[in-house]
This record gives sequence, C-alpha cells and structure tokens, in this order.
Amino acid sequence: MATDYYGVLGVRRDATGDEIKRAYRKLARELHPDVNPDPEAQDRFKEATKAYEVLSDPEKREIVDLGGDPLASGGNGAGNPFGAAGFGGLGDIMDAFFGASSARGPRSRVRQGADALIRLDLELAETAFGVTRDLTVDTAVVCTTCSGAGTAPGTHPATCDTCAGRGEVQSVQRSFLGQVMTSRACPTCSGTGTVIPTPCGTCGGDGRVRARRTVGVKVPAGVEDGMRIRLSGQGEVGPGGGPAGDLYVEIHEQPHDIFTREGDDLHCHVSLPMTAAALGTSLTLSTLDGDEQIEIRPGTQPDTVVALRARGVPHLRGVGRGDLHVHVQVTTPTRLDDEQEALLRQLATLRGEDLPVSTRGHGGGGLFSKMRDAFNGR
Repeated sequence: MATDYYGVLGVRRDATGDEIKRAYRKLARELHPDVNPDPEAQDRFKEATKAYEVLSDPEKREIVDLGGDPLASGGNGAGNPFGAAGFGGLGDIMDAFFGASSARGPRSRVRQGADALIRLDLELAETAFGVTRDLTVDTAVVCTTCSGAGTAPGTHPATCDTCAGRGEVQSVQRSFLGQVMTSRACPTCSGTGTVIPTPCGTCGGDGRVRARRTVGVKVPAGVEDGMRIRLSGQGEVGPGGGPAGDLYVEIHEQPHDIFTREGDDLHCHVSLPMTAAALGTSLTLSTLDGDEQIEIRPGTQPDTVVALRARGVPHLRGVGRGDLHVHVQVTTPTRLDDEQEALLRQLATLRGEDLPVSTRGHGGGGLFSKMRDAFNGR
C-alpha cells in the first residue's frame, strides 16, 4: 500500500509548497535526534523527512496524487531517507532550514569575467546614419606568461593543506537543535582545493593582466542617446584565464548647433522678418542630407511649423525616416526711421488698421497694436 505522505506531515492534499515546508520544519524541531533521543521519535523523523523529500519534488508529488509511491521501487531514499553518504539528503534539507551551508567540494579556479562599459561620444549625423569606430579599451586579458594558469613556468598548483583538497572546512556549532555541523569555503584556498606555491611573476597568480587594446564597433543608423551596443566576449577576462565578459558601448549624442532630436524627428527654428512672412519667401536650410529649399507662403503666422518629410533620423528597426519640423518665428522691427514709419502708417491706413486699440473689440487693434502683441508674445 502506498504511503500517505500527506498524512505523515499532517497537511491537506492541496497544500502549497510553503505549507508543506512549514509542516516539516515543525516536525523536525520536535523529532530531530539531537533534540529527541526517543527511538520512536527518530523513526517518525525519518518518515517525515522521506515525506518532505517526496512532496517537495513536483514529479514525485504527481505520482503520489495519482495513487502511486515514487519510492516503492527502490528509488532515492527508499531504503535510507537520509542518503548513503553521511545523512546527505538530510543535510541538504537542514541547510535550507537552519542556515547550514556547504561548498559541496572544491570549485574551479577558472571563473567567468565581468562585463565592461565604455562611453562613445557621437555627433548627430553619426547616430543618424551610423558609423564604424575603433575604441581603445583597458581591460583584463589572459596572461601570456602562464596562459591563465597563474603558476610560474615549470610549476603546478599544490593541494591545499588546510582542507586537504576538499575546498571546504567544517565546524560544529551549538543551536536549539543541539550540535550542528556546518561547512564553509576554505579560507586558505578560497574553496578551490589547491594553492599556488610559486605564482607567475607577471600576473601574480591571477592568470590575467591589464592591457590596452583596440576594439572595433559598428554603430547602426538610428541609435539614440543612452543606448548600449553589446560586444560579446570583449569584456574582462575572468580569474584563472576564464572566459571574458561582454563589453557594452554606451552612446552619448552630442548637442547639435541647429537641430534638436525627439525620437526620430528633428526640430529647428528659423526667424523671418514681418515683411517676408507677409509677402512669402524662400530660404535655404542646411539639413543632414544637404541644403534644402523651403517655401514660405504669404501670410505665414508666428509659430507656423513646416514639415519636411523623411528628412529626420532613419528608424533603428525597420525602414523609413522621421521628419524635420521647421518652426517659423516672425520678428517685428523695434526701430523704424521716419520713412519706414511713414510707409507702415500708410499701409495701416490702407488696411484700416490704424484705429486706436480702445475703439476695437477684444482681440482687435491696429497694425501697430498687433505688431506690439506679436513682439510681446501675445
């Protein structure tokens, strides 16, 4: 008959993983051999441990829910719920619950390198149309003297005397459960299990040195300020000559004298005399593609926006480009000589715009009042 693992832990069949964990923790505190020496309590503790190992595994729990027993055919823990090597299974569980830690054997001296970041300043035209640059970077590279081994030529790493090559040392601590044995990385070899008696004279045993080198980067058209380009494997080489991290190139777009950028659209401002705005004119504007002729229609008002289609920045992903928006500002003369003033007064009379402001409705006024309003930004 299949074991009632839910009943052993005293939880419902629909219990969550956290509820199962709490139930086992409660039983472990009551039945652990270091706390309760009663043989019956030890048997119950073994059953609780086996039940937790089953119900905490989604695949084994599914077998239980289907009416089977994942341990009935001699699976892991069927004969010994604590594992074959010195209560190994129990050690994993107790580590998770009560803070014990274990390095689980020596770790490799060779480790992954860190990522690196470099800033690249570009002009607007370079971010718009793309550019290829050679960058000088200062990162860790593999030591050519020892090829990353960290040892002097003709020498080799030796087994650590402190941990005897295990990479970990054990200590016994007293807790509410009694004496608990914990493991930690060996302080002499940093968990690698070996030491370097004769380090490489070039890298000092690290297996890497700092060096300046040149890396090429291709900046695609349409990048924006703050974007990063990833160069795989061009970052810092890891300790022991481990694989290099990535190099990230961060784009910084320099301010432009004429254009401001909003996404893929560009904006600029041009100023026109009052007469040119009234009569209409054409002007030449320098764009990213060269000089462009812009037609200003007669009667153009202040803050009119003239859009030049597909004269902005190319889209980074996809086809097409943004637009160039030309903002027209109309300037009003502040000083007039006698002849100019006479001509403007004559124009105002011809247009019926020479009446005082007080005799017009709200928003009315003569030519000079409108000029004043335009000058004052009304």
